Amino acid sequence: MHHFHPALILLAIVSTAWAGNACFSTEKPDPSPDTIRAVVRQSIPLLEQGMAGSADQRKCFTCHHQAIPVMTLAEVKKRGLAIDEGKFKRQIEHTAAHLVRGRKDYLAGRGQGGKVISAGYALWTLEMGGHEQDATTDSVVHFLLSYQKEADHWKHRGHRPPSSGSDFTATYVALRGLATFGNAQQKPIIKARTQQVTEWLLQATPQNTEDRVFRLWGLTYVATGDHTLQEATSELIDSQKEDGGWAQTASMESDAYATGTVLVALLRAANIPVTHSSVTRGAQYLISSQLDDGTWHVKTRAKPFQTYYESRFPHGKDQFISIAASSWATLALAHLLPEINSTVEQPH
Repeated sequence: MHHFHPALILLAIVSTAWAGNACFSTEKPDPSPDTIRAVVRQSIPLLEQGMAGSADQRKCFTCHHQAIPVMTLAEVKKRGLAIDEGKFKRQIEHTAAHLVRGRKDYLAGRGQGGKVISAGYALWTLEMGGHEQDATTDSVVHFLLSYQKEADHWKHRGHRPPSSGSDFTATYVALRGLATFGNAQQKPIIKARTQQVTEWLLQATPQNTEDRVFRLWGLTYVATGDHTLQEATSELIDSQKEDGGWAQTASMESDAYATGTVLVALLRAANIPVTHSSVTRGAQYLISSQLDDGTWHVKTRAKPFQTYYESRFPHGKDQFISIAASSWATLALAHLLPEINSTVEQPH
């Protein structure tokens, strides 16, 4: 059962039948900017608490507690909303320190735990924190260029769906890291590797929502025609469920992780307008499914292999996927707000 956000109580409720889709509900929240800001503001404190709690418990970098929350908070700040700058900066430093500890392994082509997924997401985190290219990022780029260099894409052998296990995700985060942090000497090799990956991205068939999302992202980094991007975009839009959300797989129900990742990809990779009916419906789903504490709860389907620890984010054994889902949901909604060039609001 969904808990409706308190900020929605006084808002008008709309009922709309979308072209090509069945009328999915008679009561859906109006995703106005004021509503979205209220939803995003409520999600921020527990995202910050969770990423700080994870850094307190573990020295290692994680995609779910560092990368995706950092990406989210960086975008939230651009929309003029207040974040805890100290906690944000600490996550960038935490990520950089993790990579520094692994520099020798990166230079040796071994990498750290999580291999390409971890390395790519860590570079994405540094990018969002404004970290400059340095000897450490050079070593990570070296690893990405040397690891599995004979293969036509980067493969990930993890089995912790949805975020760990997709070759499309591994390939995208690697391409992004190379494009962002490759130095002048590495550029020719990066160009050749990108060309090598292109054919796989064009021909490979995605099996689930994570695959479709990151294939779309990956296509933006390779030479391809508009038709291919349009087809990849249509595949995502066509998989939207009647409730307005997206599911991780065809047999599952909609959740905030899948919905958030799809909306961010549609808005940023495919550049569809914020007024598109699928975006509006997806935003309504996320607003309606936010819990009273400001989070979104998604049940894990990954088999645990590490010792359990509490990060101070809610939902117990589901907290890792739930903080990732809450971050993606918040990030998607933040992208519906205009960027603000004036003074950022101060924390309360």
